Amino acid sequence: MTEFRSSWTEVGGLRLHDVASTAASGLPVVFVHGLAVSHRYLMPTARQLAVRHPVLVPDLPGFGRSSKPRRAYDVREHAACLAAWIEARGLGPVCLAGHSFGAEVAARVAVNDPGLVDGLVLASPTTDPAARSRRALIGRWSGDLFVEQPWQAPILMRDIVEARPWRVLATVGHSVRNAIEEDLCRLSVRPLVLGGSLDPVAPLRWLVEAAALSQGVEVTIPGAAHNVLTTSGRRSAAAIAAYLASDVPRAAVPRH
Repeated sequence: MTEFRSSWTEVGGLRLHDVASTAASGLPVVFVHGLAVSHRYLMPTARQLAVRHPVLVPDLPGFGRSSKPRRAYDVREHAACLAAWIEARGLGPVCLAGHSFGAEVAARVAVNDPGLVDGLVLASPTTDPAARSRRALIGRWSGDLFVEQPWQAPILMRDIVEARPWRVLATVGHSVRNAIEEDLCRLSVRPLVLGGSLDPVAPLRWLVEAAALSQGVEVTIPGAAHNVLTTSGRRSAAAIAAYLASDVPRAAVPRH
């Protein structure tokens, strides 16, 4: 089993925590978690991928073991902090693999700091424009509870308690106010848009649309729901590794 070690990095007056395994060679992959969680739920895919690539999984400000600012950061602030963390860790360029709200943050980093990003994975990206309100998004998450694997509950509840419910709700607001489709049309790298076939939060129709907007490639994991990187680690890691081994990330993206 590949070993992951914790470390902390000072960025803008905050202590950002990450777990990392850097024994493998190749392009480093940085996983970016969603709006209520931390590095912990991403570890099934991170561990599988770490035998092929260096893998780092940071906790965004306010989440996991990182510093807890007094307010919830929006997409722009998280992206700036993540870019500064990548540079402070001496990592660039990397492949960013964002899940859910983390996909919004990863896409913004790729737009604002393209020199840091040589690959981009958008897993179960929020927010589908067809559900761009707090009520609609929370409703879809409620539906996701019925198709997720129940063994995840202790991990997710621990992360929510650490982040505090007020931060989670505030970040939901930031997510629904962020038009990710505008960033998808501005990317300089073709992404992998990854999702689960049972996901009601980022349904297949939206994944296909996101891949078309970004001129990326869409891959669906059968039988997986929103937390595809948690419940389908082996298959998700294989899809990411295949994407990075292909010419897709490096193909020119024409813009008109």
